[in-house]
Amino acid sequence: MNEVAAIPELLARRTGEEMALNDGHLNPQMGRILRTLGFDRSWVRGDRAHLIDSDGKRYLDLIGGYGVFALGRNHPEVVSAVQDVMAAGTANLPQLGVTLLTGVLAEQLLARAPDSVAAMVPANSGTEAVEAAMKIARAATGRPRLLYADHAFHGLTLGALSLNGNEEFREGFGPLLPGCDRVPFGDADALERELAREDVAALIVEPVQGKGVNLPPDGYLAAAQSLCRESGALFVCDEVQTGLGRTGRFLAVEHWDLAPDMICLSKALSGGLIPIGAVLVSRNAFDRVFDGMERAVRHSSTFAGNDLAAAAALATLRVLERDGLVARAERMGKLLLELTGPLVERHEVVRDVRGLGLIWAIELGAPNGAAGRSLFRAVEHVQPGLFAQLITVPLFHEHHILCQVAGHRLNVVKALPALLIEEADVRRFAEALADVVATAERMPRAMTRFGMRMARGTARAHRARQRTPAR
Repeated sequence: MNEVAAIPELLARRTGEEMALNDGHLNPQMGRILRTLGFDRSWVRGDRAHLIDSDGKRYLDLIGGYGVFALGRNHPEVVSAVQDVMAAGTANLPQLGVTLLTGVLAEQLLARAPDSVAAMVPANSGTEAVEAAMKIARAATGRPRLLYADHAFHGLTLGALSLNGNEEFREGFGPLLPGCDRVPFGDADALERELAREDVAALIVEPVQGKGVNLPPDGYLAAAQSLCRESGALFVCDEVQTGLGRTGRFLAVEHWDLAPDMICLSKALSGGLIPIGAVLVSRNAFDRVFDGMERAVRHSSTFAGNDLAAAAALATLRVLERDGLVARAERMGKLLLELTGPLVERHEVVRDVRGLGLIWAIELGAPNGAAGRSLFRAVEHVQPGLFAQLITVPLFHEHHILCQVAGHRLNVVKALPALLIEEADVRRFAEALADVVATAERMPRAMTRFGMRMARGTARAHRARQRTPAR
């Protein structure tokens, strides 16, 4: 067995081996994707809103760790807070005991949340927060069913996966948890019919859906909350991605003056340094679950509530407020929509541009012309949603901008910029996007060949998986 070297030595000596190590010990299929797209960079540093590769090239990062890096990467105050805890040698995770920093974090989060929530349950991630909410809902109401929306994404552990409205994530992992039923996102009448059975513990919903960046229809969330109240079900908002300023409010529920029974948080909460999650819970629901000394540990998680995560989260809250980043997200988001919205009228392939604060998306579709539509359909026939890669790939290679397709089989490109993104970078992205959309609409042969090559590679991999027996 090789001796494990110190971190500075590893970084100095083995940088450049990332893809080989991934292929040998982690996920070689991810390696294939990165190589096909040309995204197989050796990333050596993160600097606020940018990633820097081994050649020293800077890339504007509009994925942001799927929303984790709201403060950008390696924010010095968050780093310092973690270092301060380590230097203090705190009595972290006594388990049969409580510590200061997690209590202060709960106090601070609840002070910024609606009055409908009054306690915090710590977690380590967004999916853990969702699982906690599922358990609390069933225990507090004594009811078995949980409702979720189509296209929802609440996590990938088995419980949270049972609330996932995307079949590509669910396939092959069944049977999932019983009593988890899907309702159409934005359809209050369908929700009312399900709630009328009076066996629903909770509706769990994202105020803005991360997959596809789907905004709720006017009045839907308020109606959903009211219907839940009338039926005795809990109204749970998953703010794992939308919380902490992302939408131009500290919590997205503020846009609609909602008062949820539970709010799930994670991602941006610790500045991207330490895994963290939390569920803010109404006093009534909390007291029904943790209703005696023998039930004090009905739900817990070994590393939840640790001092490092709490310190990073407190520093994140301080930076958000001191630097006015929530208002900045609202301002930069409006600018981004103003700059990119005209693409809908300018290009046949642009069906919609939408967003709220700094969660943004552009939806693409087939052009009207017969030749362009034929090429579009040829690519989509082999791999639905592939046209969107004709946007993300040239943005990366030609403009040094990293963004993502917003979901499997979706022709939607999504951006989650750091909340401290500079106006110049917003304008740079909008200009680059206009350039690549115009090029993609013309569908030159080289881009079409790329699309077909990517699609065929994906199809071959899928057929190989089907032929290979499980062991």
